[in-house]
Amino acid sequence: MADLDNKEQAELDQADMEDVEEVEEEETGEDSKARQLTVQMMQNPQILAALQERLDGLVGSPSGYMESLPRVVKRRVNALKNLQVKCAHIEAKFYEEVHELERKYAALYQPLYDKRSDIIKAAYEPTEEECEWKQPEDEELSSELKDKVKVEEEKKDEEKEDPKGIPEFWLTVFKNVDLLSEMLQEHDEPILKHLQDIKVKFSDAGQPMSFTLEFHFEQNDFFSNTVLTKTYKMRSKPDESDPFSFDGPEIMGCTG
Repeated sequence: MADLDNKEQAELDQADMEDVEEVEEEETGEDSKARQLTVQMMQNPQILAALQERLDGLVGSPSGYMESLPRVVKRRVNALKNLQVKCAHIEAKFYEEVHELERKYAALYQPLYDKRSDIIKAAYEPTEEECEWKQPEDEELSSELKDKVKVEEEKKDEEKEDPKGIPEFWLTVFKNVDLLSEMLQEHDEPILKHLQDIKVKFSDAGQPMSFTLEFHFEQNDFFSNTVLTKTYKMRSKPDESDPFSFDGPEIMGCTG
């Protein structure tokens, strides 16, 4: 009789285990479906846009914390907020002085940039002394290897026509700088082969903060203008309606 009871109990335990496994399988299946649905939603630009709009609407919404504070504490918090606004204005002054330093040093850099441009477009041939480059220690080549490299370079020079300046310099720059290469499209490459120089012009002292990018091209079949410009206007002071969002100068618009 005891053996029969043990057998029945074992059968019941086995049945319970099977039920649990079925439930776990169902739950696992539901979790998988939920994950798939989440992935699909996150790939839908309309859903993402609606979500972003909702989140933007929550920014600055009262949390209820301030309302729950005693009046005397609220006054002290207001004092801290006034201090933070003053900090933002000091920070704005800091960035204005940084802008002045950029203007000052841009003038010092310019003669070097002008010579660089002349070399690139073959308006100036650098001297032997200017072309001498001392390799860092970790890049030093043995004398034998240097001779071999020199011979190979001379062979290549004999095989090719004499190139002018540094061909496709700026296109190479765009391809090798991560931030720029991400924006570079295939149809841009033939145009950028004609780019000879890029200049940055800062706004004059006492003028609203801005800067202008000048793209200098050689004559080409894509457009008639040899210089294309784009001017960026910036806001360098905290927004009075939302001073706590100030995080340095920001671009407010552009022309060109």
